[in-house]
Formats: sequence, structure tokens, C-alpha cells
Amino acid sequence: MNYSQRLNRVIPGGAHIYRQGNDQYSENAPQILERGEGAYIYTPEGKKFLDYGMALHSVTLGYGNPSVTNAAVKQIGYGNDLTRPSLIELQAAELMCNLIPSVEMVKFAKNESDVTTAALKIARAYTGRKYIARCAQHPFFSFDNWFIGNTPVTKGIPEEDVQFTLNFNYNDIQSLQSLFDKYSGQIAGVILEPATSEHPQNNFLQKAQEACHKNGAMFILDEMITGFRWHLSGAQAYYDIKPDLCIFGKSMANGFPVTAVGGKREIMNVGGIKEQGAERVFLLSTMYGAEMYGLGAFVETIHFYKEHHVIDHLWSYGEKLTNGMNTIAKEMGLEKYFEIYGIPCSPNYMTKDKNDEVSMGLRTLFFQEMIKNGVLMPCIAISYAHGEIELQRTLEATRKALMAYAKGLDEGYEKYQGCNKISISKI
Repeated sequence: MNYSQRLNRVIPGGAHIYRQGNDQYSENAPQILERGEGAYIYTPEGKKFLDYGMALHSVTLGYGNPSVTNAAVKQIGYGNDLTRPSLIELQAAELMCNLIPSVEMVKFAKNESDVTTAALKIARAYTGRKYIARCAQHPFFSFDNWFIGNTPVTKGIPEEDVQFTLNFNYNDIQSLQSLFDKYSGQIAGVILEPATSEHPQNNFLQKAQEACHKNGAMFILDEMITGFRWHLSGAQAYYDIKPDLCIFGKSMANGFPVTAVGGKREIMNVGGIKEQGAERVFLLSTMYGAEMYGLGAFVETIHFYKEHHVIDHLWSYGEKLTNGMNTIAKEMGLEKYFEIYGIPCSPNYMTKDKNDEVSMGLRTLFFQEMIKNGVLMPCIAISYAHGEIELQRTLEATRKALMAYAKGLDEGYEKYQGCNKISISKI
């Protein structure tokens, strides 16, 4: 059996996150990886690829960053888990509160779903309401039923678990206001990412927050992707807004498992124990939520960000990559069919056919050809380890990949593509 067969034999889906599954990759993609170093990943056989997946946006400094790794190992040597809160737990919490203007209290966990659902629990406990409005265009919030039951993948989820989840559209304030009108006095919170592939338009975030506060709801920002990419203090600082609650993860510890939910003290305190006579809210009680190695990695990651101006590099490299790849597409007459688009610190690529329709077949062909030229690009997650050498290597691979792309556009991608056509997971 090959690696893929072995993985799917013992792990449902062949991986522990669906975006690593076979349906997300072309047929010639590496089936399994052994290690990462800087901006590169290696198979057990020693084959090397320049990586733009970067652990699905989690690694912003580069794989195996020595200072972050050493900080994590140091905390492991201290015991990693102690009987009472650790010193690094306090230091990490104080750092988070000093770093993010809207955060006065914080709770750490291991994954996005836990802190996202915790934020909703806080909103419901604080407001005494049931409904949650979530942005329909933002692809993933949680593996919990309130969200997954609101997607096409509903098998195994009771309808009653989803009855209090509502949808509105990004950059469409009227769609949100319509929910407040229809469910007057019943919406506990509104959750969305500050941005994905486009900036908020016409002060959308500020208007959404105003609508929340006018209607007594919590304004919640999911900064899993935008946090520590747009700005060191989050996209909320970049867009000049202070949410009531916010969640962070991924880039905050350079791939180590640390997530956080934070917000205003009066709101977060619903999960506290100091208010005499107050009804308790069982917020998050995770044995490994504050493991010392991850929090040590977080503290050192932020130190590295500040010392090396990482945010500036992410924006600068993204602009050069976007301009370079789009220039090549234009030179080859493909600018209508292939484009790098989005916000420079977190761009993406669009593949279209001659009918001006998005083509997953052509995306698979481009992905496949980039792999042939040593570049793995399931998405474009830029890291500090991507430098001038990596940029030039990417542009060289792009030119070769777009030659095949042009043939596939004219003659049909099926002629040049392997058997497996990728699908972009919405969850």
C-alpha cells in the first residue's frame, strides 16, 4: 500500500483536517510529509518542495524557527503542565492583553472551534439571547454543530442544533440589518472575519458593530487568519475597530497549538469565579489549553515579529509575488483566465475558463504543474522565510505552469491533467 492508502485505512478522511485530504490536492502532490524547514517541506524520500500552504496559514515565521522551537522546548523542560497556573500562562495572557487593544481578558485553548464556540457561549450568557448571525461568505468557524449544520455537510447533526444560526452577507449591511429587524431582541452575537479576499467597503465593519450595539448584540471578530498577518495587533487595529469579543490562533505561535478568545472584561467575566452570587458559566476548562510549550512559543513568536518586522515582510513579499505572477500571466495573454487577487499579505489565485467561469479543472492543472516545478501552492500563505530566492523560484515555476495552463485552456484541461480534480473545501 502507498502512503495515501495507509492513511485512509486508519484515519477517516486520511488526515485530521479535511483540507489535507486527497480531494484537495492534485494527483502528483506528495501524499505524506516528514518535515519542514524554513519555507520548504520534505517527503520521507527526501523530495523537497517550496511550500505556500505553510500548515494552512499557521506558520508565518517558517518551519522549525530555532528561537520559537527553543522557547517551546524550554517550557517542556519546566514540566509543561503544572498543578496550578504557570508563570508563562500569566505572561502570555498579559502579553495578549497588552498587544490587542480590545482584549482585557483572555482564555487560551488548542483549536479554533473551541474558542469560537466559547465566544458564542459568552455572547449568549451575557445577553440572555439565543440567535447567532454568521457571515455566509466566510468558510469556516467551527466543527461544532451550530456551524457545520449550517453548511451542506449536515449528516449526523440534529436540525434543532442549527435552528438558532442565521446568515448575512459580507459588505452588505442591509442583509445584517434585515436579521435584526426580523429577530428583534433575539440575536446574541454577530460573528465574521474582518476580511478574507477583499477589504471591508464603506465602513462595513463599523456599521456592523453599530448595528450590533444598537440592537444589544455582541460584535465578534474571527481573527484566525487575519491575526498576526494584517497587523501585529490584528486586523481590528488595521481597520481601526474594537470588537466586543475576538478569537485568534494559527499564526500566533508559528504552528504550535495555541488559540485564544478575548474581549472586554465585563463581557469575559461571565466565565469568571469572583462575582459573589453570580450564576456560573462553564466557559472553557481544558486540561491542555494552557500547556506551557505552546504559550512559550507564542511569547517568543511575538518577540520575533517585533524584532524582525515580520508584518512588513508579509505585505511586501505579497505585493511582489502578486505583481510578478500577474505580469507573467499578462505577458502570456492569460490575464483574463488566471489572476492573483486579494489582499497582499494573504493573496489567492483565480482560474477561469474561456466562458469566464471559475474552473476547478484548470486550477488543478496549474496546481499540478507548479508541483512538477517544485512548488506546492494549495493556497498562498506567505511567511517570513519566503525571501528573494523563493520569489524567483516561484515566478520561474509560474511561467512553466502557465505554459501548460494555456494549452489546457485551448485544448481542454483533461488532456494535460491527472485523474484527480481538486475541490476547494468550504469547511
